[in-house]
Amino acid sequence: MENQVRDLVAHVLVGVLDGSTSTDDASTPSSAPSSASRDEGADRIAIGSDHGGFELKQALSAQLIDAGWAVEDCGTHSTAACDYPEFAHAVARRVGTGRCSAGIVVDGAGIGSAMVANKIPRVRAAACYDLSTARNSREHNRANVLTLGAGLTGPALAWQIVQEWLATPWGGDRHLRRVALISEIEDQYVRTDA
Repeated sequence: MENQVRDLVAHVLVGVLDGSTSTDDASTPSSAPSSASRDEGADRIAIGSDHGGFELKQALSAQLIDAGWAVEDCGTHSTAACDYPEFAHAVARRVGTGRCSAGIVVDGAGIGSAMVANKIPRVRAAACYDLSTARNSREHNRANVLTLGAGLTGPALAWQIVQEWLATPWGGDRHLRRVALISEIEDQYVRTDA
């Protein structure tokens, strides 16, 4: 009984932190957004990159738009040298505040952008390099930001990863307690005086 109560509290905690209370999580984008949710802005995807990821970001943005997604381009807008933390922060901030339901950041390896994005409250960013890591990050970890490495992942595989990532639903149930613990740990370090 005690474990059931803990699971219920964890479920509610995750729902409150993410702005939903359902394990099927309507805020998690599916493989194809409905026109009604697009009109409301609920299924907007923020996308950004540094100069090394610019070309891949452009290609992915066009593919997402063609697939019916509303896309917010957070930059960069050229191949001129720039710093990935600025763009990873811009994408993660939109996801963390709920302005966008998901985010994608592309840099050389995807690792630095994941580190930056994970500094933003309510963001769970995952660097993915194949379909397995894409599925796992969504199903087990409820990732809401995907980071990709343009220097390590070609455009065809990157698009497959994005599609798999968006199509994979949050698993809930046995993973709920662990994701709630991630949020609990995050809350210990979030500033309340700012």
